[in-house]
Amino acid sequence: MRVAIRRMIPVIAISLLPVSLLQAVDKKFHNAPDSAKEQKNPYEGQATTVEAGKKLYARNCLSCHGKTGQGKGNVPSLLDEKVEVATAGEVFWFITRGSKDNGMPAWAFLPSQQRWQIVSYVKSLGSSPSAALALAAPAPNREPDSIYSAIKAPPPPAPFTDFRYEKPGNTRKITVNDLPQPYVTKSAENGADEVARPANAWPVAPAGFKVELYASDLNNPRWMRTAPNGDIFLAESNAGRIRVFRGMTSDGKPDAMQVFASGLRRPYGIAFYPPGPDPQWVYIGNTNEVIRFPYHNGDLQASGPAQHIADLPTGGHWTRAIDFSTNGKRMFVAVGSESNDDDPEENPGEKDRARILACNPESCELKVYAYGIRNPGGGIAVNPQTGDLWCSVNERDALGDNLVPDYITHVQEGGFYGWPWWYIGGHQDPRQKGKHPELKDKAIVPDVLLQPHNASLGFTFYQGKQFPAEYQGDIFAASHGSWNKAVRTGYEVIRVPLHQTGHATGEYQDFLTGFVLPDGKVWGRPVGMAVAPDGSLLVSDDASNSIWRVSYTGK
Repeated sequence: MRVAIRRMIPVIAISLLPVSLLQAVDKKFHNAPDSAKEQKNPYEGQATTVEAGKKLYARNCLSCHGKTGQGKGNVPSLLDEKVEVATAGEVFWFITRGSKDNGMPAWAFLPSQQRWQIVSYVKSLGSSPSAALALAAPAPNREPDSIYSAIKAPPPPAPFTDFRYEKPGNTRKITVNDLPQPYVTKSAENGADEVARPANAWPVAPAGFKVELYASDLNNPRWMRTAPNGDIFLAESNAGRIRVFRGMTSDGKPDAMQVFASGLRRPYGIAFYPPGPDPQWVYIGNTNEVIRFPYHNGDLQASGPAQHIADLPTGGHWTRAIDFSTNGKRMFVAVGSESNDDDPEENPGEKDRARILACNPESCELKVYAYGIRNPGGGIAVNPQTGDLWCSVNERDALGDNLVPDYITHVQEGGFYGWPWWYIGGHQDPRQKGKHPELKDKAIVPDVLLQPHNASLGFTFYQGKQFPAEYQGDIFAASHGSWNKAVRTGYEVIRVPLHQTGHATGEYQDFLTGFVLPDGKVWGRPVGMAVAPDGSLLVSDDASNSIWRVSYTGK
């Protein structure tokens, strides 16, 4: 669900000039009227109010926003500075009103007392950098498009699919000609109903591959990156720390594990600088800034304090993926949109967002590298074979089950990828009808179209020697899983063949599946990818708080 801020401002020219990263301050909470701001919570201070709100939150909101309101994937967090400074009346007004354009239901059907109790609980969660406020999908027993009824639905029309038909080795290809018209199906609200992994549940890989549990009991494991010396760096985003894993035992576990740095602000992206075998720094993409720590091969703890490199917009999509060009002269930073489909010319919160930015890593003055990319923050990486920058993108929601496809693509410098006015080439978003016709023919069609709403996140280029030769140089990518589709899709790891040329031809394969139970409940959600020194593939999973190791055992 997304939060819209509608306010007219002068047209913002999109160019390759330096960008200012000081966001405009929105003095009103999502344009709530003054009367809402002044409204008081009549139940504030009552001993049972927060506890009652917690129970209502668990029934109505937890499936999308998580147990502590942190949100996951495309679903915004409730731990937002805007929520902290907003009055209880403003939050109550927004919960009651909803936002149809952004897929958030109005909660006016709940009794007023219950809405105030939810407000009390949300306000009690505290402040943390993240996304804009939105309440989760309605409870399963209220919506006919919930998973409990939808899993009886007929098979989806090819080439679209859902979790029931995901199987390792299946090849899929979605083309521009396959796209339906907007609103052919209604926009579903079907957040992940996360449960503990049952004892008999395990990720499923293609024949010849084995899956083992590499690490467990982590705290929101997200992006991973392999250091030049083979150590595995992991961002535990909600915990605000970077963890390091070293070596591998005979049973596929790390030899050592240590916290490299802590006290960070929702860290996500990790990259070593300069590129090559002897880095001097590790750069971290916090949600509000890029920082770096001094680093030398083998360091298990930061040897000095963090240095600030660049400010970044906060709120909205909070993940900040980073990487460097192969020659080390450019740092790339991905910043996702604040909203689902807001026009940046009307929403000041979209300033300097939905873009990939670039700068000199030593004296960073961020400039626009590519734009119109709704949320590339889940993953960017430079192909070591070709030097091309690639990104993994969460596209917009609320146009139906099979619009708009997420995608993985190489990124053209100065390229425009459509958001919010166009999508997948010259397809106009009906919510932006008539706007920017001059950009229609400039909108680039991405290389690989994925299942709509699958929430494509982290990826890596396979450079190991363990997998069969045909995997060399291919992309392995995480599909974190849908919330905006009647029957779940994603919740898997996919392979994008690059054919030993560094170039995609549109198809992808299911590679690691099994994270959704037959009844539609979810126990695992892949996020990050890394290749271990022995050539096995490591996959972080922020639902079971684990890292999985996939190794090749033979035909």
